[in-house]
Amino acid sequence: DRINLFDKLYAEYQEYLSTRERKPIQITLPDGKVIEGESWTTTPFDVASGISAGLAQNSVISKVNGVLWDLDRPLEGDCNIELLNFDSREGKEVFWHSTAHVLGEAMERRYVGCLCYGPPIESGFYYDMHMPEAAVCEADYSGLETIMKGIVKKKQPFQRLEMTKEDLLEMFKYNEFKTRIIKNKIDTPTTTVYRCGPLIDLCRGPHVRNTGKIKTLKVTKNSSTYWEGNAEAESLQRIYGISFPDNKLMKEWKIFQEEAAKRDHRKIGLQQELFFFHELSAGSCFWLPKGTIIFNTLQKWIQEEYLKRGFTEVITPNMYNTKLWETSGHWQHYAENMFSFDVEKKKYSALIPL
Repeated sequence: DRINLFDKLYAEYQEYLSTRERKPIQITLPDGKVIEGESWTTTPFDVASGISAGLAQNSVISKVNGVLWDLDRPLEGDCNIELLNFDSREGKEVFWHSTAHVLGEAMERRYVGCLCYGPPIESGFYYDMHMPEAAVCEADYSGLETIMKGIVKKKQPFQRLEMTKEDLLEMFKYNEFKTRIIKNKIDTPTTTVYRCGPLIDLCRGPHVRNTGKIKTLKVTKNSSTYWEGNAEAESLQRIYGISFPDNKLMKEWKIFQEEAAKRDHRKIGLQQELFFFHELSAGSCFWLPKGTIIFNTLQKWIQEEYLKRGFTEVITPNMYNTKLWETSGHWQHYAENMFSFDVEKKKYSALIPL
């Protein structure tokens, strides 16, 4: 149903574009050079291609008058334009956001459930799915990667479509989570969806031109979380991943991960007999004699520095209702990594998130 509705509305949008008056426009590059173009015809990719094939190939996204803009989206008038590659912060965000959509498409093929949020993060991306009858495990990673690589090989284009709230509710009526977003968070008459292959997702975008721009990818981990970080809401399955526009960057990332694992304080602490961990107190360490000496020495030094600087000390609780972390924003981002438990039907966290 959603594909039929998309096809219908997208055809109407293409018809609308064909009626727009074409006018000569001036496109100003960052160095001040002006290129001639035509409104509703010339795209940022056309601009990049006119400069060099290498620039067109390496550009991930464009910025038009300071706003991120799909490379294949026609320019509407005179504008300033920037072409961003993967090395830029915004280029990485767009690239990883696009790969999140590829992951979402793979998840819809692999599992039965409803997709929720799928954003880019500091290093990669994730996608949440509500799947009450199943749970993700590490054994699933290889299969998901195989599906994702198949999607990449097809070079599915990312198609942008602006839709009314009424049409959005019709398109996503099968997904109660997307419906909540539409009803509660969209306060404009229209918003956008993006399609790649069979996946159509509520999304502001923008995205890379097609899935073929993703040259290498990896599913890295999974966890459980709550809908919008609310401990009283539905439990979701979250899958994380990483991707790059060339294999060299993936090799460098893997080496960095291996080196980081060697410097893992949890591993070093065990090797040096400073502390150990036990399931009886998951997330907290048991200090051994050597570690206790270091702990007490550091604590004494910190207290002496407090006094030198005129500070006084207070002691706060270790256990809080999760409402505190929802207010601070920690719960929405780190709930799956925080130790929590239920007391009289209320959710508590016993460890301060740092």
